[in-house]
Amino acid sequence: MSDIAIGIDIGGTNSRFGVVTSSGEVLKEARFPTKEYPKVEEFVEALSSKIKSVLKEFEGYTFKGIGVGAPNGNYFTGTIENAPNLIWEGFVPFVDLFKKFFDTPVILTNDANAAAIGEMMFGGAKKMKNFILITLGTGLGSGIVVNGDLLYGHDGFAGEMGHLFLYNGTGRKCGCGRRGCLETYASAQGIKRTMFELLTNETEESELRDIPYSQMTSEHIYEAAKKGDTLAKKAFDITGEYLGIKLADAVAFTSPETIFLYGGLAKAGDMILNPTRKYFDKYVLNVFRGKTSILYSDLREKHGAILGAAALVWKQRK
Repeated sequence: MSDIAIGIDIGGTNSRFGVVTSSGEVLKEARFPTKEYPKVEEFVEALSSKIKSVLKEFEGYTFKGIGVGAPNGNYFTGTIENAPNLIWEGFVPFVDLFKKFFDTPVILTNDANAAAIGEMMFGGAKKMKNFILITLGTGLGSGIVVNGDLLYGHDGFAGEMGHLFLYNGTGRKCGCGRRGCLETYASAQGIKRTMFELLTNETEESELRDIPYSQMTSEHIYEAAKKGDTLAKKAFDITGEYLGIKLADAVAFTSPETIFLYGGLAKAGDMILNPTRKYFDKYVLNVFRGKTSILYSDLREKHGAILGAAALVWKQRK
């Protein structure tokens, strides 16, 4: 038998957790509702009970700890702080609440940081000491690794690339309250907003014209682009340009070996990767040109978020 850890991925609607070995094998995975628990104390108690029930199936293994990836999770304090997509408001002492039910280490960070650690331990960054992982989901997150260590900054919140300005306070409204943030342009919601701007301002035919805004998804745009829809393909090109510009900026600060793309929008494959590479190469500083590759994450499959969270335990024990 081997050692195991629990990896938890906290989402706005549902959370998931899994039993993960130190070699990155997910032995069991389960889904748990988030929105059904308006009080975080009730959520933690119910989730802890579910985890303990699952752990009974692994009595021959050595349980080493719990890793948690959550929006606005602070590695230093163990708190979730003012996460806009969660129903729990303010500062949530998540780790302290969990420790009431477990006597093993409980480690928390934000979901993009967890994914970066997962990439470093189980994915394409195994032998890398300098890389960036970009999560392209509803928003845009980033985990930045420098000299083998995740970049947290003095307060635990370094690496918020989704909130770099593309338009200095004059662009699209962001969930953070500001305007012009990168994630309002380069994300699943961002490409949807771009698509509707194109449908409004351009005259070309598109199969997407009959889909209401509330029902359209990035998957619709991808499927249309695959069929050759001119406006859908243009939406991906515009999104790749926005992302490429800011990745070029990031390279000037950390000089990563590789930038990995992870998350739902990354599943569009070359449709998003090719324009991102094209514009990155166009805008990157000459001294860095040709030195940084942009690749898909090796953890794109459904277990990626759980592996990343569990990797927090294995990284700390090294």
